[in-house]
Amino acid sequence: MASLAKVLTVSLCVLFLALRWTSPTFDPETLRGARVLVTGASSGIGEQMAYHYARFGAQIVITARREKVLQQVVEECLRLGAQKAVSIAADMSTDSDPDRVVDSALETLGGLDFLVLNHIGPSYLRMWDGDHEHVRQLMKINFHSYVQMAGRALPFLEQTRGALVVVSSIGGSTPYVAPYTSTKFALNGFFGSLHHELAMKKSNVSISICTLGLIDTASAMKHVRFFSDMPAYPAADAALNIIITGATRQRELFYPWFTQLMALTKDWSPSLSDYIIQKFYKTS
Repeated sequence: MASLAKVLTVSLCVLFLALRWTSPTFDPETLRGARVLVTGASSGIGEQMAYHYARFGAQIVITARREKVLQQVVEECLRLGAQKAVSIAADMSTDSDPDRVVDSALETLGGLDFLVLNHIGPSYLRMWDGDHEHVRQLMKINFHSYVQMAGRALPFLEQTRGALVVVSSIGGSTPYVAPYTSTKFALNGFFGSLHHELAMKKSNVSISICTLGLIDTASAMKHVRFFSDMPAYPAADAALNIIITGATRQRELFYPWFTQLMALTKDWSPSLSDYIIQKFYKTS
């Protein structure tokens, strides 16, 4: 078993490096003046994406629930060099706000080049206790609103050869997050299928699915530290990698690098994957 694991690990590393070497070159100038809508941008990865887009000279609309915090992010974006920065307070658990945000962004920016879907609803980190209502509500925010916003924006992204960027998570393979896991598997399945459909129609729109490991956002670190000793990676770096992936129209991102190995290991060697996961997570 040990020798098989070593061979598998080496093989995955070689495959990973081969994929890395074929990545396209990113030109920051392609984002100057770009019209961007970023969701979940009041804190964490979304906030950091807003700042990076601002430094590249983009025109930005950001959205989240907390209006006062959004205003602070807007002010910082303008200070960093955004050509335009506007906020829209919205609640993605409602039926109307996902469409309203897209419509407002289109009106404010006069079009759309990038739709970056990053928001998530509040969720617990513990063993599932049978609470179906929480799963249903989280699915509304983390999945259905993504689909709703994508559907609203696609005709306009088609006009601009735009990009749809979806932030997902390797957390779909870990314990204590069953409700959250269900939403991420749904995202990967839906937008993975939509990617093929757009390609078959020779659409102008690219879809990038960004799979993240543990990131050092305040909300993540507040809960995860009680259950896992896994290292956390910087939100600013994750945000930059997401932006580059969308700007270069790559199909997927795995950040940090070993999340791709984790995903491949889960499919190729479930027993090894189980061992790794259970090694890093505590039972209490």
